[in-house]
Amino acid sequence: MIVLGLNAYHGDSSAALVQDGKLIAAAEEERFRRIKHWSGLPTEAMKWCLADAGLTLGDVDHIAINRNPKVNNLRRALYVLRRRPSLSLIFKRLANIKRAGTFEDAVQAAFPGENLRAQVHRVEHHLAHLASAFLVSAFDEAVCLSVDGFGDFASSAWGMGKGNDIQIDGRVYFPHSLGIFYSVITQFIGFPYFGDEYKVMGLAPYGEPKYLDEMRELVKVRPDGTFRLNLKYFRHHDEDVHYTWDNCSPEVGTLYKKEPMEALFGPQREKGAALEQKHRDLARSAQAMYEEAFFAMLQSLHAKYQCDDLTLSGGCAMNSVANGKVYLNSPFKRMYLPASAGDAGGAIGSAFVVSRQFHREKFVMDHAYVGPCTNDIEIKTLLDARATDIQSENCTVRRFDDEGELCQTTATAITEGKVIGWFQGRMEWGPRALGNRSILGDPRRADMKDILNLKIKRRESFRPFAPSIMREHVSEWFEQDDDVPFMMEVFQVRQDKRAQIPATTHVDGSGRLQTVHKATNPRYHRLIESYRQITGVPMVLNTSFNENEPVVCKPQEALDCFLRTKMDVLVLNDWMVTRS
Repeated sequence: MIVLGLNAYHGDSSAALVQDGKLIAAAEEERFRRIKHWSGLPTEAMKWCLADAGLTLGDVDHIAINRNPKVNNLRRALYVLRRRPSLSLIFKRLANIKRAGTFEDAVQAAFPGENLRAQVHRVEHHLAHLASAFLVSAFDEAVCLSVDGFGDFASSAWGMGKGNDIQIDGRVYFPHSLGIFYSVITQFIGFPYFGDEYKVMGLAPYGEPKYLDEMRELVKVRPDGTFRLNLKYFRHHDEDVHYTWDNCSPEVGTLYKKEPMEALFGPQREKGAALEQKHRDLARSAQAMYEEAFFAMLQSLHAKYQCDDLTLSGGCAMNSVANGKVYLNSPFKRMYLPASAGDAGGAIGSAFVVSRQFHREKFVMDHAYVGPCTNDIEIKTLLDARATDIQSENCTVRRFDDEGELCQTTATAITEGKVIGWFQGRMEWGPRALGNRSILGDPRRADMKDILNLKIKRRESFRPFAPSIMREHVSEWFEQDDDVPFMMEVFQVRQDKRAQIPATTHVDGSGRLQTVHKATNPRYHRLIESYRQITGVPMVLNTSFNENEPVVCKPQEALDCFLRTKMDVLVLNDWMVTRS
């Protein structure tokens, strides 16, 4: 039985294919369109998933989409009657709902000549989020929590997952949202683009929580562990905020009311203006406020359900700093975070909501390597076709027959301070580079961050780079010992180790780690082991393989990125391109 799950008409549109209860392919649309966070119907990802499995649209039994226009409609109507938002806002929301409600026509148009026979299931947005974590975790029973911006008129949902089912017991409804709060601070301190919230998280350690009292004016934590926004500071609930979601990179207009916000915090930072200590303090204060509300929810949920296992999802579950403190600030003892906790993950979640109705056996997603791959012939053909371009950059090309030699040669290059483009196997699912579409460097070099930004990334200097560490060595280097295969938690580096890995240790002594397993990524694990044998350090610096674009998907994109930057070495499966 074939289920095609979709995140459509949200940012980070995506598709996932589940066959007989097992995930066999998944990818984000942005990787094919080459437009960050692409939003719309993910036709290219759909086509790739089906082609990868050797299927056509007519073979699909069920299509699941992660939104349901029919849920929470009474609350929508009551809200309109009470709040009387602008008519243009109402019409825009209705048009968006109508488009999602008639997407069968768009699917059929994307596959001309093919028969759409699948039954279509509209899965509530937050149920899809919750399922994207619990239904692919190893837990038989767990507390489930989803926190994000909005979806189907709610911003948070929680309940218990048991076996193949998730019972939602509570929600926080529009217009109250921790995701909107964090986006408002992101915009206020001068980061205007969709998805810029991670910049605030990276900036926060450079500041102090001096504005926490003011942040508590924006977010009110309630005795039951839920929260409310002070709506006098926000625009999203009653004004016509500009949104662009269809066939493009999403755009979101200003979500806050300027006059009361500036009365509370002082002048907003204009885009491109210099970062001041005030902005760092605002970032730290916003992170502290988010954590205060987040941990209040966790404390309340643990008290309610008396279960030590937790699954987290929703866009706010991408806050790896808060995630890394769950065991320190709540009674939970075990946790599962999916590789894509945000909207893209709704494709997997909605697919498994449907699939589990028919296939009850457990599927555990313990790795994210379910995207496109390439073979040796395709790589050789590409390198031959681009031979002139490669030679013009004074590069040599070599194919390795022995994986051990390839890893040893690459590890040696890393120790020499070289920047490595590492492309192998199937592309990762989710926003993190996890060793198959990665740029690698030496974590021991204090200047490695500057080298990477100079040669390739050209990003804000305050943003940290992550360590990929062999799972068996985590407790030696970090103050917590947990499995983090999807790079979704930040831990403190042990005090006596920080000086050894300055390139991957943030200003507050933390690192957003990825644990690498021999069983799930043997080549990447072998590379890190080769590096460890030379240096004694069981990790490498890992950042996404891109240059102000979506992470590379195909080998030609990796080669293009290599040639237009100052990267030193490119590894494409068994092939190595080296600059002289």
